[in-house]
Amino acid sequence: MGSATRLAFSVLLITCSSGAILGHTQTQTCVLYSYSSSSSSVEGRGNISGVEICSGQKDKRQHCFATWRNTSGQVTVVKQGCWLDDPSCYDRWECVERKESPDVFFCCCEGSLCNQKFFYLPNTSCTSCCNLFSVCVSIATNIPLTLRPPVVTALMYSLLPIMAVAIIVLLSFWMYRHHKLAYPPVLVPTQETGPLPPSPVLGQKPLQLLELKARGRFGCVWKAQLLSEHVAVKIFPAQERQSWQNEFEIFSLSGMRHENLLQFLGAEKRGSELETELWLVTAYHHKGSLTDHLKANVLSWSELCRIAQSMSRGLAYLHEDIPAYKPAIAHRDFKSKNVLLKSDLTACIADFGLALRFEAGKSPGDAHGQVGTRRYMAPEVLEGAINFQRDSFLRIDMYAVGLVLWELASRCKAADGPVDEYLLPFEEEAGQHPSLEDMQEVVVYKKLRPTIRECWQKHAGLALLCETMEECWDHEAEARLSAGCVEERVVQMQQSSVTAHEEIVMVVTMVTNVDYPPKESSL
Repeated sequence: MGSATRLAFSVLLITCSSGAILGHTQTQTCVLYSYSSSSSSVEGRGNISGVEICSGQKDKRQHCFATWRNTSGQVTVVKQGCWLDDPSCYDRWECVERKESPDVFFCCCEGSLCNQKFFYLPNTSCTSCCNLFSVCVSIATNIPLTLRPPVVTALMYSLLPIMAVAIIVLLSFWMYRHHKLAYPPVLVPTQETGPLPPSPVLGQKPLQLLELKARGRFGCVWKAQLLSEHVAVKIFPAQERQSWQNEFEIFSLSGMRHENLLQFLGAEKRGSELETELWLVTAYHHKGSLTDHLKANVLSWSELCRIAQSMSRGLAYLHEDIPAYKPAIAHRDFKSKNVLLKSDLTACIADFGLALRFEAGKSPGDAHGQVGTRRYMAPEVLEGAINFQRDSFLRIDMYAVGLVLWELASRCKAADGPVDEYLLPFEEEAGQHPSLEDMQEVVVYKKLRPTIRECWQKHAGLALLCETMEECWDHEAEARLSAGCVEERVVQMQQSSVTAHEEIVMVVTMVTNVDYPPKESSL
């Protein structure tokens, strides 16, 4: 028996055990009668007003009542109607007066129209009752009704709420099973299996998973459709709840709206308790990550500058502490895979699952040292020698920025030389899947860095980029540039490249305009 089935069965059992109590809370009706001097006898039925629907507070029980007089054997009905929450009326299914010789007879009961018939049965015995009236009193109104036996009435009011709740539970269970089969976790049907079913809604808007785009350490990323727009849905399994929670909290901070940070749209929890999925919905960028773009494309100088400047601008904003608006945030897993490209080749930074925020007077939280992607880890992270201060974490990000700048340079065609196939940082030195020990050997002990090609130094802009990346990946953390400084360097790179180009044009023009003397004839 599945967990959902057990849950439904348990709810049904609990409901059955409390059915009698629920029965008391149902809306009921009572015979309504008010005395009129024109008809004081039992036979005068013009006084009956009809049926009254009882109403009152939800936590109060509803009863019916009847009052009458007996004058020398002549019974006169005084009043009938609804009676509110009287303990003396609890669990009485017939309207019976048991006091001996009252001036005005009164009885109350529970159950719809239970006051249509009422009785006088004093505690002595029914025989004395009959001697007093010659017959036991039974007054009927003009609404014919056969009195139900007390047991049948009790069962009816106990079973009706049980049946109603059972139907609701079974219907809910059926809907849950139908939903679960229609939208299985992660394994959403592909285009090969026919049209996709509509996914559950996000904020009452239909969201449909379309295509699995990437799978990583913490989950997978889907391309999805939200109304007429494409969005990205990052799905975390339940065991990665902490990463989902951290990224959701970072996205939810005030001041996280920036053109060079990935736009956040919403978060949801999906599935049952045992099969929970955690969703983050963000803007979708069809060009994908910087890694994917560099694998398939080479860059012009202007494209390199556009990517580098927007990337460093986004990181500078992330690192910035804006009092009363946004805390400083360290990314802690900066790499080309976490830099997405928009359609105009400007960059936006994504994946804040390991990000750490620094708020005045508050602890930065759970700040483990060796987190992130091994090949992008700074020397102090690989050594496990981190100073757990804000600036230390920001400088760790800047080391990774230097490696990403190297990736950009390695795929730029501006230099006078061949453009190599795309390689990850340290792929030549440590291979495609380096261990922590491999990276410690290369980065910490040998102090190696990715190779800078000689032809890059001959291009004015690339030469300045090489200088910038070397200052970013400096072994001494305190010597590294800030993200804002990198942004300024990129602007200088663009200007220096333009200046160098103008000088070359000027020299060529001057040489072209020289008037050479005519060659003398050899004759």
